[in-house]
Amino acid sequence: MVYHAGGGGGAPAARPPPPAAPPPRGGGAPPGTTTLREADHLIRDLASTLALPPGTVACTHLIRTDARRGTAVSLEFPDRESATTAWRHLTESEPPQGDREAAAQAAADHTARRSGRAVLFPGAEHLTGTVTVADVLERTAIDRVLVVGATAGEPPAPATPVHTQDHVRPEWRDGELVLALVPAVGNALAPFEVPNPTPCCSDHTN
Repeated sequence: MVYHAGGGGGAPAARPPPPAAPPPRGGGAPPGTTTLREADHLIRDLASTLALPPGTVACTHLIRTDARRGTAVSLEFPDRESATTAWRHLTESEPPQGDREAAAQAAADHTARRSGRAVLFPGAEHLTGTVTVADVLERTAIDRVLVVGATAGEPPAPATPVHTQDHVRPEWRDGELVLALVPAVGNALAPFEVPNPTPCCSDHTN
């Protein structure tokens, strides 16, 4: 299921109407926030309001169409019961056609694992402070790390430190959850995306 955050006012957009049956474990909703930071806050709010279970994957999706501009949020749940409960809470009113199309696009992209910036994902709570590449790959749902500018086919050593800055946002690429990294001081690495301007929701863990 995808919840849409998008243009204007920063308020969540109307919810899409439910289909004949809720999606087995996830879906999409229309854009309601205008920036990634706002979308991150929305996901944290939804995590609290809906009591999202461990294993939930929540992603942001940039929506750029003639009808809508904003950021949609997709939610994938570890079980059908959780998906059904959330779907019931989030599908209470009918949004404009453009919002429904944005929601469908975000849901399809997440389901196909072709795009989506993950804010919540299994193991994200372990990615605080400085960890190693091995920690990233062994303790979370991230499938692969990619060092921007590195020679093709040369993955970083498992013991390489990663300074997370408590802000780790991997993305779906060709069926894999991939974390882009850049070189940092001390022969270390850091996520390509940095907190803007400071870590989102300082009272939350990543």
